[in-house]
Amino acid sequence: MDTSKAAVAREALAAGARILNDVTALRGDPGMMRVALEYPCVILMHMRGSPRNMQQDPRYGDVVKDLCEFFEERIASFVAGGGDVSRVWIDPGIGFGKTVEHNVEILRRLGEFGRLERPIVVGASRKSFIGRLLGGAESPLVPEERLEGSLATACWAASQGAQVLRVHDVRATRRALRVFEAVRAGRCDGRPA
Repeated sequence: MDTSKAAVAREALAAGARILNDVTALRGDPGMMRVALEYPCVILMHMRGSPRNMQQDPRYGDVVKDLCEFFEERIASFVAGGGDVSRVWIDPGIGFGKTVEHNVEILRRLGEFGRLERPIVVGASRKSFIGRLLGGAESPLVPEERLEGSLATACWAASQGAQVLRVHDVRATRRALRVFEAVRAGRCDGRPA
């Protein structure tokens, strides 16, 4: 369930949801922590500001260092609230309060999030930074034209330790990852990696 509202998360849990993704990392709704404790898996995502203002001049000292410190604090808060750290996954929030440069730096240094010892989730599929990288700042490509960039980003993220990829083009991404893994492993038999 992708929500930052405790009431929605509670209803989704009752309906069978088992993964909670909260773009506010349990900061948006005072009742969310209590509900999150009931989920087998909680994804804490980083977002600068709110959806309304997150892209208004986002600034970081060192974006990866700042995000690691953010996750350390949010994980500690979850544990202090009674949560089991083994149920926490982290998502650096590509595109959520980040410039193109921030997104590229996060992906380039994705392996550094491994120090948090939590599964890493990356959702970069069709994001605007890919459109800008492919078409330039003056004429970024529209989401439907970002497949190749999304596939390249997915392969890179997987190679840097991402365990979960949130994508739009599941079949194409799976195929790209299959070839990528075969080349990386030196496998030529066509079997899935």
